[in-house]
This record gives sequence, C-alpha cells and structure tokens, in this order.
Amino acid sequence: MKSLLLSAALLTAFAANAQTTDKPAAQATAAVTASTVAAQYSRLVYASYEDSLATAKALNAAILEFTAAPSAESLTKARKAWLDAREFYGQTEAYRFYAGPIDDKDGPEGRINSWPMDEAYVDYVVGKPKAGIINNPKVKITKKGLSGLNERGGEENIATGWHAIEFLLWGQDLSETGPGDRSFEDFVDGKKPNANRRRDYLKVVSELLVDDLTTVTKAWAPDAKNYRAKFEKAGTDAVRRMLVGVGSLSRGELAGERIEVALASQNQEDEHSCFSDNTHRDIVANATGIENVWLGRFKRADGTVLQGESLRDLVATKDAALAERATAHIAASVKAAGAIQPPFDREIVGAPDAPGRKRVQAVADALKLQSRDFVDAAKAIGIKKLTLSDEAEKK
Repeated sequence: MKSLLLSAALLTAFAANAQTTDKPAAQATAAVTASTVAAQYSRLVYASYEDSLATAKALNAAILEFTAAPSAESLTKARKAWLDAREFYGQTEAYRFYAGPIDDKDGPEGRINSWPMDEAYVDYVVGKPKAGIINNPKVKITKKGLSGLNERGGEENIATGWHAIEFLLWGQDLSETGPGDRSFEDFVDGKKPNANRRRDYLKVVSELLVDDLTTVTKAWAPDAKNYRAKFEKAGTDAVRRMLVGVGSLSRGELAGERIEVALASQNQEDEHSCFSDNTHRDIVANATGIENVWLGRFKRADGTVLQGESLRDLVATKDAALAERATAHIAASVKAAGAIQPPFDREIVGAPDAPGRKRVQAVADALKLQSRDFVDAAKAIGIKKLTLSDEAEKK
C-alpha cells in the first residue's frame, strides 16, 4: 500500500480459561536476542497460517456442500464458515508489508484479500442484471482465468479472494441495519440466470483461496529450505521486518486506509467487509495480529497458546519503561477496537461528535499514538530506518 513512516502494535483478548505461560510485562532476560525473537515469530506465523488454512478448508467444504444442494440452511452454514475463517486470516495480516512470501513480487496477497471491490465486475447488481463475469458466458471460469482477471483494468476489479467469496455469499448490502441478503435461489437452476456459473465461480474462488494459503503456509514451515529458514538467520534485519509488518498494518493500513478513509467518506463502499457487515471483527482481528507479534503470543484455534520471546522482551533489554508504555498503549487500542458497534457502516455516519464516529475515531487515534512507540522501539534496539519505501524498492 502507501509508503510512510511505520509504527504500531495491538492486542488480543484471550479467553479467561485459556492456558498460557505468559511472562510478566516487559520481562528482560539475557537469553532474549534478535535471533530468539525471530525464531518465536516464525513459530507464530506458521501456526497462524496453519489455522487460517484449516478454517479456509472448512469454508471450502461448506461451499461445496452449499453448491451441491443450495438451500437457506446450507447458505447460512457457508456464511458462518466464512466468518469463522476471517477471524484467523485477519490476524495474519501483521505478517505483510515487508516483501515476504505473502506479498513479494510473486506473492498471492492480491488474489487473497484485495478490496474495495466493484461488485458489478463479478455478478449482477441492482440496476445491472446482466453485469459481471458470471453473466458473460464467453468467460471461462477457471483458477487461471479468474486469477488473470483479478484487478485487470483497475484496482477495484476484484475477481478472487475473501471479498469475492463474501459478495457471492451475501450479495450487495442494501440494508442500513444488517448485511447483504442474497437468496440461495441465485444458485438454483431455473430460479436465476447463470446459476450454474455462479456455483462454479464460488467453488473455483474458494479452492483458489485454499491453494494460495497453502503456498504461504509452506513458506513458513519448519525444517525446510524456505523463506522461514532464511528469515531466522537474518538477526536484527528479521526484527526490522517484524516492525515493518506491524507498523504498516497499524498506522498506514488499519488506522489510515481502513478507518480514516471510511470516516472521511462515510461511504459503505469504503468499509473492509461491506457485504457481510463484518468490518468491526476485521479490525479486532488485525489488532490482535499486531498484538501477537508484540507479545510473542498466539492463541490457536484449538485453544492452546504459544508463548515465547517477543519484541516487547527485546525492547525491554534496552528500555524497560518504553516496553511498558507501548504495552499499555496497545491494551488501550484493543479495548477501543472491541468497542466498535456493528454495523460499521452506521458507526461512521454523522457529525464528528456522533457516538459511533467517536468510537471509530478512538481506534485510529490509539493506533497513531502507539505508532510513535514503535518508532522509539526500533531506535532503542538499533534500527535507524523504518520506512516502507525501502521495501517497495526490493520488490
């Protein structure tokens, strides 16, 4: 996304009954080094991509069940699977922005999570009953074909990924109080034109999502000649990449593009998951991913918690007060993210002092505040330059 000074971090609200071996805040030990922090980060990245892949496979299974026998019940099941899977993918976005396996020049991120989406590029919308790839029988619906069409002719021409699947499951969001309400009959032959192509499209993009997440997960697998192996040997530069990732997501992407742009436009089209009204959870998941990196901790889908050397611990070896301050600001940001009330597209509407807008603005403000802590943290551990422009040049 945009080049800018990086910074920031956020948090996770772990279930009260989760088992963890969490350390006291900002505990500094002689054993904490750039290498041990990078190694723990690799464990977290692999585990979270594993969970994201597993839940994406569950989504794919639900979609196959739905397309085999479309009904209100099977559509509801597929929608729930999408929502469940988003909780885990959203946390992985903290691993972007430094030209790693997800978004280097050959990375699949653009196929996975691009947005905002021009719905009419894929399927019919109100006033355009014949719009989209689905309603154009000349276009073959294959993984290769849809991958090639993704973002062709414009950044909003999204043909694949989470949001294409979301649109097909929910349809346009035409309600001020709830998400889209596409009928299962859109996928039933004889009920809607090109229902067979709509079923094929949904299956293909779901399978492609699984393929792309499989590729990224393998890049972080242990004991292999892959990106992870090189990353763990990078020492301080690996830590710099970690800070680039969480800093970019926190300040530029989350506070900027996903929150402040929507606040400025007050337009539903500028919210991240606009068809399902899941944007409030997207924000919490992103915040959780940033917190995972800062604390060296990740709560898995099965409830187990991974814990180890963290950025917080490494910073504490140089400046314990800074580590404590950043951790406190992160906690405040998580609390603010969790306070957003759905639907997000209603929260952003109104005067600046409207309660919903104040709740959303509080998240952006908290992210920007802690971004300064991240800049200070980088300096404390000897990293002098923390900008996205460097990463763009390496792609």
